[in-house]
Amino acid sequence: MRIEAFDYDLPPDRIAQYPTPEREQARLLVVPPDSDALENHGVAELAELIPEGALVVVNDTRVIPARLLGVKADTGGKVEIFLVRFVEARTLEIPGGDPREAEVWLALGKASKPLRFGSDVIAGNVIIRLLGRGEDGLLEVGVSTMAPAPIRSAIEAEGHVPLPPYIKRSDEALDQERYQTVFARVPGALAAPTAGLHLSRALLGRLAVRGCELASVTLHVGLGTFQPVQVDDLDQHPMHSEVFEISRTTGSAIARARERGKPVVAIGTTVVRALESAASPDRDGYVVPTHGETRLLIQPGYQFRVVDMLVTNFHLPRSTLLALVCAFGGYERVLAAYRHAVREDYRFFSYGDAMLLTRAT
Repeated sequence: MRIEAFDYDLPPDRIAQYPTPEREQARLLVVPPDSDALENHGVAELAELIPEGALVVVNDTRVIPARLLGVKADTGGKVEIFLVRFVEARTLEIPGGDPREAEVWLALGKASKPLRFGSDVIAGNVIIRLLGRGEDGLLEVGVSTMAPAPIRSAIEAEGHVPLPPYIKRSDEALDQERYQTVFARVPGALAAPTAGLHLSRALLGRLAVRGCELASVTLHVGLGTFQPVQVDDLDQHPMHSEVFEISRTTGSAIARARERGKPVVAIGTTVVRALESAASPDRDGYVVPTHGETRLLIQPGYQFRVVDMLVTNFHLPRSTLLALVCAFGGYERVLAAYRHAVREDYRFFSYGDAMLLTRAT
């Protein structure tokens, strides 16, 4: 499809800059599968809106504080290093100094003057050695610590929350909690699986009372989620790669849901991509436990095999995520829902409101 088919008008003031005071206070637009009548609800009602006994699948990735703000060791000039992807643990040989145990990462770097390979950036207790140029034009950096502390602990202590570019403010203390789901477990994401931000422990408890089972996948959201589509035809878009894992436990939970005739409810598009990437080629509706990378691009015409219902935030115009939601809920129905959400002052994107959709047939 043409990317222009996924465009819509969004006033800038609809883009949420802060989360709601409590997770469950976000609004929820319900898009019925068999009616054009949209329903305005709240996330707090989700336990009553999801069918009793359903399987609810969340993404347990944990956002790492990937933004390190430091200074050049030699000149004191300000530098921002954005950690993108862990490569390996390595001992760095430092000319005129002792060897350092380090983690090597691919990263982005920003400074007022060019960065010089072989030099160091100091960010609190973290030392960042600029090693050279790595894959995809990214920097290769070695991250170590001044004091004898675990490197990941130092990154957690010194790093800043990597808020998305459409949030026009610096990260604050509240973001350390609210830009993380309550079930975040496996560090590795550079952006939050934002539909999951709405689920509180109390809401998860109410789902359990309704007989809903909870399962998890892990998909580490990368910077590619914000990558603009640069081509006219989505078929030509080089879809970004994301690491994901579907455990045997989750595979068994999906099998049990099928046996009892209950739907699989994905909390977020990242869960959809993970589950559909692991769909069994032999048994429709089931998954194969998988650990790997996915480049799955979902657009209208895609035949869903695993996910029956979807909770998702509102996505950017002309994006692959909006294409996925249109494929799931029906192109015309989803775009009509977006126009309704704009008119009704719903809040958009990462800290915004959500939708509940049933798979179009």
